[in-house]
Amino acid sequence: MQRQPRPTSPRSASRLPRASLRGAWRLALIAVALVLTTPLAQAVDRAAIERDFQTFLANDIWPEAQAAGVSRATFQSALGKVTLDWDLPELVPPGTSAPHTVESQAEFRSPGAYFNQNNLNTQVAIGRKLIGKWQKTLTGIEQRFGVPGEITLAIWARETSFGNAKLPYSAIRTLATRAFMGRRKEFFRPELIAALQIVQTGEIKASQMKSSWAGALGQPQFLPSFYLDYAVDFDGDGRRDIWNSVPDTLASIANFLLHKGWDPERGWGVEVAVPANVPCHLEGPEQGRGMMAWGDLGLTMIDGRPLPRIEQDREAFLLMPAGRLGPAFIVSGNFYVLKDYNYSDLYALYIGHLADRLGNNASFTAGWGKVGGFNRAEVAKMQRQFEAQGLDVGGSDGLIGFKTRIAVGQWQAKNGDKVTCLPDAAMIRNIH
Repeated sequence: MQRQPRPTSPRSASRLPRASLRGAWRLALIAVALVLTTPLAQAVDRAAIERDFQTFLANDIWPEAQAAGVSRATFQSALGKVTLDWDLPELVPPGTSAPHTVESQAEFRSPGAYFNQNNLNTQVAIGRKLIGKWQKTLTGIEQRFGVPGEITLAIWARETSFGNAKLPYSAIRTLATRAFMGRRKEFFRPELIAALQIVQTGEIKASQMKSSWAGALGQPQFLPSFYLDYAVDFDGDGRRDIWNSVPDTLASIANFLLHKGWDPERGWGVEVAVPANVPCHLEGPEQGRGMMAWGDLGLTMIDGRPLPRIEQDREAFLLMPAGRLGPAFIVSGNFYVLKDYNYSDLYALYIGHLADRLGNNASFTAGWGKVGGFNRAEVAKMQRQFEAQGLDVGGSDGLIGFKTRIAVGQWQAKNGDKVTCLPDAAMIRNIH
């Protein structure tokens, strides 16, 4: 839906957008936060591994850092005394196998659990105060980058509770540990180089560069490479300080979204009513159609009004994160830009929803149905069975993303089941 002129007070907006790239890196970082690991099954010689780590830094990382413009002095100040952080999760020391995880055994929870009303109300109350405090900054950011202040605030809220979340980890030590013996070494190695490049700029000392345990930096939780590409000095002090500066933090978020394709003329989406005869497996970014076409199928705004006229010829997408067992939405490409920040339908929906609630603090109209009775291991098994039948589920990761929901709906329709596009325990047991 095209954006209307901006009033001076916070408001709820039904915004809608165009397709964009989607960053799988964010899924990896956020999904790992749900992983519980058991202690290493194998005994390891930590002293020997620490020596190997120092050799790795000297023989592997230093040449790469030097080629990337990092001076020897910067390298030594950042890594000269660093040791491995053995307390980080998801480590695979040399000579051991991958750690056992119980991630796949986690019970499936209703998507509605993601939208805790107490948490949302608290964030709305804080967010409204911050809108008043930072109104001039937010207006300037929207004028420069085209991203609404409510969207940047919502991401700030979700990532670090408006900057209040503690970041106790040394980014350099965390990234170096993961680059040497993390499960995804090939991913973290260039991020370690990027972190050293940040130190080389002089904008922050290595000792001050704090991160999450996954190596994400500062209040917007940027990877180091994203800091280099998208961080902004918006307060004009000559430093891109996403650790301490609210203007820099919010502008950096907005700059990221702009570069990922945010369309300032559209919003993120609206809640809709989907007629029973419209298949729920029409959802997803690969099945977009014009708003008029969705209207012709009988979709309406959730209150029964027609879909926005101004959007009639613009591509939009059906989103049903709980299939027929929860609210439905028509979203624009901006929704998928939000997924570049975190490759999760629920994350992007949460950001759009919280942004709306900063104006009109209203929950979704449709409720979330009860679902569950199975765990991620069972979902992963179902996904492998679907893949064997030629269905695209987007990978057997145990997560019920849009491709899995589509495959579930197609299987249900083919087998004469009630088409909900969300599995239940009985369905999972009966798939063969």
